[in-house]
Amino acid sequence: MYILIIDDDSSIRSSLSFMLKRAGYEAQAVSSPKEAMEVVRSAAPDLILMDMNFTLSTTGEEGLILLKQVKIFIPDVPVILMTAWGSIQLAVQGMQAGAFDFITKPWNNAALLQRIETALELTSAPKETPQEQTDTLNRGNIIGKSQGLMDVLNTVARIAKTNASVLITGESGTGKELIAEAIHINSQRTKHPFVKVNLGGISQSLFESEMFGHKKGAFTDASTDRVGRFELANKGTIFLDEIGDLDPSCQVKLLRVLQDQTFEVLGDSRPRKTDVRVVSATNADLRKMVAGHTFREDLFYRINLITVHLPALRERREDIPLLARHFADKQAELNGLPKTEFSSDALSFLTRLPYSGNIRELKNLVERTILISGKDRLDASDFESQYQYRDEPVKAAGSSNLNGMTLDEIECQTILQALERYKNNLSQVATALGISRAALYRRLEKYNIRVNE
Repeated sequence: MYILIIDDDSSIRSSLSFMLKRAGYEAQAVSSPKEAMEVVRSAAPDLILMDMNFTLSTTGEEGLILLKQVKIFIPDVPVILMTAWGSIQLAVQGMQAGAFDFITKPWNNAALLQRIETALELTSAPKETPQEQTDTLNRGNIIGKSQGLMDVLNTVARIAKTNASVLITGESGTGKELIAEAIHINSQRTKHPFVKVNLGGISQSLFESEMFGHKKGAFTDASTDRVGRFELANKGTIFLDEIGDLDPSCQVKLLRVLQDQTFEVLGDSRPRKTDVRVVSATNADLRKMVAGHTFREDLFYRINLITVHLPALRERREDIPLLARHFADKQAELNGLPKTEFSSDALSFLTRLPYSGNIRELKNLVERTILISGKDRLDASDFESQYQYRDEPVKAAGSSNLNGMTLDEIECQTILQALERYKNNLSQVATALGISRAALYRRLEKYNIRVNE
C-alpha cells in the first residue's frame, strides 16, 4: 500500500516515513500543496496523511483548499488529517469537506497505524460478497430476517473486523446493545472485554472516577482504589450507551481519551494508555444537538466514523412473529414451563401494534401475557387483556380502529390514551409504553402534545 505524506515540517515527514516503512507501507513525503497535487495527478496513492496548517496559511485555509482539490481528483482515497489539539475545529471542517479521519499532534504511533489500517480496510473492495459475510456472522441473540435488519447485519459483517469507531442510532428498545455486542464478538477483540457504560446514568461529578478510575484518597469518599471503565476495556471494546445524554462539560474529557487513547486516573498524574475500540449508541438526533450547541461537533466526528441505523420494529413487522416465539421459548426455559404456541389471530394482533417501545415493548407484552394467562396456546384475546396502552382493548388485526390510520396517527392516539389513563403522570406513561421519559418527551414534542403533570 502506497501512502502519501503532506507536511511542511521536515522532521514530521522523516518520522512518518520511517514509521510507515517499518510497518510495511510504501511512503512518499512532500512539503507543499503544489508537490502534493503533482503526485495525486501522476500516481494516485492508497491513502493520504495531510497536515492542515502550512507555513503560508496558519488559519488552515490552504489545507482545506488542498483537501477539496484532492477529493476532486481521487474522491475514493481516504485522507487522514493532522492538526494540533487547539485546531480541532479545523479538522472538523476537513471532515465536512470529505476527510476520512483526523489525528492531533503529537500522536501515538500505534494509534495512528491502527487508524491507517482501519481506513484502508474500510475503503478497499471486500473479499466476500455481502451475503457471504452475513452468512458467517455470529449474530448472538439478534433475531429476524427482514430486509431492514439484513442491511444492518451486512454493515456489521463489513466493519466488525476493523477498529473503526461506530455510532449506532435508533429509537429506544430497537436492540442497539445487541448490535454493539455483535460488532465485538465478530471482531479481532472478541477474546478481550466488552465493557458497557450507560452515560445517561453517570453524573457530571462522578464521570472521571467512573470512566478513568481514582486512587485512594483522591477525594473525600475515595476510600479504595477504583479501576475505570477505559482501563477495564483495554484491548477490547467499550460501549458508550446513551452518549447523547452526556453532560457537555464531560464531552471534552471523553474526546481527549478517544483522540489519543490516554487518560489520567484521579489522584495520579501519570498518563496511562489504553487500546480500545469505541462503539456508541443514542436515540437522539446528534446532528440537531450539534446544531443546537449541546453536543460537540468534534466529538460527533470522532465517534461516528461508521453509522449504523437500526429500524424501528414497526418498520420490520415481518420479524415480529419470530421475535414473539423467541421470547416465549426463553420464558419457558427460564421458568420451566411448556412451550407456548400462538394462534394465527394472536400473531396477527401482535404484528399490527404500534410499538412505541419497539422490541423491548414486544418482549414485555409476550412475557407478561404468558405468565398471567397460564395457557399453552395464546389467542388474540389473551394479548388484548394485557395490552394496557388503551382504555379499551385493541381488537385483532383488520379491525376498524386500526384500519385507515397511519403509524404516526396510531402512535399519537396510543400516547393520548395512555396520558388519560395515567392522569398525565409521565413516569407511569413511559413505563406503560415501554420507553424512557426522554423518548416520551420527544414524542410529545413531535405530536405537539402539551401536558400539565
